Amino acid sequence: MSGDIDDKPQPLIEHLIELRTRLIWALGAFFVAFLVCFYFAKPLFNLLVVPYKMAVMWAGLDVTKAELIYTAPQEFFFTQVKVAAFGAMVIAFPVIASQIYKFVAPGLYKNERAAFLPFLIASPVLFLIGASLVYFFFTPMVMWFFLAMQQSPGEGEVAISLLPKVSEYLSLIMTLVFSFGLVFQLPVITTLLVRVGIIESKWLADKRKYFIVVAFVVAAVLTPPDPLSQIGLALPTILLYEVAIYAARLVERNRAKAEMAEAMPTTTD
Repeated sequence: MSGDIDDKPQPLIEHLIELRTRLIWALGAFFVAFLVCFYFAKPLFNLLVVPYKMAVMWAGLDVTKAELIYTAPQEFFFTQVKVAAFGAMVIAFPVIASQIYKFVAPGLYKNERAAFLPFLIASPVLFLIGASLVYFFFTPMVMWFFLAMQQSPGEGEVAISLLPKVSEYLSLIMTLVFSFGLVFQLPVITTLLVRVGIIESKWLADKRKYFIVVAFVVAAVLTPPDPLSQIGLALPTILLYEVAIYAARLVERNRAKAEMAEAMPTTTD
């Protein structure tokens, strides 16, 4: 089976040169994407503000009066830098992932490369699904929750209004996007671990009750301190864990069929 490996013995210096080349391509892609995203930083930020406008509409408030503020002269500039870095990471991810794959692929067997490629495709797709869930549902829901805490002049001695800062709003939506994006990698990670034989579906099923507790703890750490976002992250995490168990059982079933096929004696006339 060793003949299936494309990698040839190379001196350490050649591996380091190869690593440097892959890093240059990855960093170059990120830098170019960063410059493009920084040029369009304001339109990109306005795109991220759409969930806030949705929350304002859900709260029955006047959308034309919705606003974000910044209280330090440099705050909005550094917010645009963060937006550009965030967008650059998303745009450059296919290049970065392909460079990582090209560096490790020569040391893999052909069947390992064939097994790895679907996960390389599934990972960004699942991340985008999680990010879309945040953008179209959870961020508006969280902001609606905070907007509902406002106090009108007739409800108390003074009016209490929410005026989000641009930096804090960006931090909120980025935290939610990365949290949900990483959680949606759960089926990919567990399926890979099952394929290499580190864990089994039975072990995942037996640890279900512990995972439920861990899911709520992680949600409390990764999300803002409000019950809606914490429950909103914990429930999809638990659902994805069940998907991971099902995917693990499929992998084990297919492996058992392949082993049975190999073990069957070949008949000759």
